[in-house]
Amino acid sequence: MPPPALPTHGSRTALHRAVRLVALLNLAYFGVEFTVALSIGSVSLFADSIDFLEDASVNLLIFLALGWSPAARARVGMALAAILLVPALALLWALWRKLQLPVPPAPLPLSATGLGALVVNLACAWVLARFRHHAGSLTRAAFLSARNDAFANVAIVLAGGVTAWTGSVWPDVAVGLGIAAMNADAAREVWEAARGEHRQAQA
Repeated sequence: MPPPALPTHGSRTALHRAVRLVALLNLAYFGVEFTVALSIGSVSLFADSIDFLEDASVNLLIFLALGWSPAARARVGMALAAILLVPALALLWALWRKLQLPVPPAPLPLSATGLGALVVNLACAWVLARFRHHAGSLTRAAFLSARNDAFANVAIVLAGGVTAWTGSVWPDVAVGLGIAAMNADAAREVWEAARGEHRQAQA
C-alpha cells in the first residue's frame, strides 16, 4: 500500500488555515485554563491546560511539516506521539502537590472553565474532522487530541458538580488521571500510524 499522499494544493491550503486556527485557539485557552488551575488548585484543569499547550504545538508542527516527504512526515508523527505524553508527566507533578495539600478546588470555576474548554475543543474537532485522513499521522494526531479533550472536558464539568456535592478532592484527581490515560492511548495510536507510514515510505 503506498504511503498517504498529501492533500491537493487547494485542500492543503485549507488544511494550513485549519491547523493555524486550531493552534491559536489552543494557545489562547491554555492561558485561560492554566491561570484558573493555579488559582483554584485543580489537578484536572492543570493537566488539561498543559494539554491545550501540547495541542497548539502539535498543530504548529503540522503546519510546518505538510510540505515534507512521506518519510519526514512519518518521523514528525512519531515525535508527536511523544509530545502527546507531556500532559501525563505534568499531571504527576500536579498530583504530588495536591496530595501534599488535599484541598478540593472551587466547584463553580472548575465546571465553568471545563465548559469553556469543551466549546473550544468541539470547535477544533469540527474544524479538523474533514482533514483527519490527510497527511497520515499528522492530522490524525491533531484530530485525536481535540476529540479526546472534548470527552475530558465533559468529565471536568461533572467533576465540578460532584466536588460541590461531596466536598472531596478525589473527583478532580480522578479526572486528571483519566486525562493522562486518554493521552497515553492517543500517543500509542499516533505512534503506530507513524511507524506504518515510515515502513511504507521506505518500501
